[in-house]
Amino acid sequence: MTGCQFGKKPEKAIKIQVNISRVVSGQTLEVLGMGNQPTLISQIRLIGVEAPNLRQRPWGLRAKKRLQELIGKEQPVTLEFDIAAQDKIGRTLAYVWKDGKLLNEQLVKEGYVLHIARSPNQKYNPRLERAQQWARLMGKQIWNPEKPMRLTPYEFRRQYR
Repeated sequence: MTGCQFGKKPEKAIKIQVNISRVVSGQTLEVLGMGNQPTLISQIRLIGVEAPNLRQRPWGLRAKKRLQELIGKEQPVTLEFDIAAQDKIGRTLAYVWKDGKLLNEQLVKEGYVLHIARSPNQKYNPRLERAQQWARLMGKQIWNPEKPMRLTPYEFRRQYR
């Protein structure tokens, strides 16, 4: 034992490797093989990000396409879980890793999605916040000063139900 954390073990991140069935949006994937059911398709919601709605043109489709590109042809990705396992509609919440890159962060840094902090899943919030600051400063995608996204995904959903 080191330090002042007597009797407290460091938390080990829970990670699993899965195959992507399809990309639903810039924030949602369908994966095969979670748990002991290799043919079961599960919806995964990326933690800490909010993508533009698919009807929010052109940003929603761009976010979805960029996530597809990041995943690439070789489909396996690693899912890392945080404190809350599911959202209120039953999607599994995860950080998605591919080739050592945190895709949640990559999408934010490139300006395709917004970083939205949601308690209790906050493990990578500082990274995601820095990525969003970078995207804003650089005027990437939704932050482009010439043609910015005018409504947040939340505002868009409320206005266009």
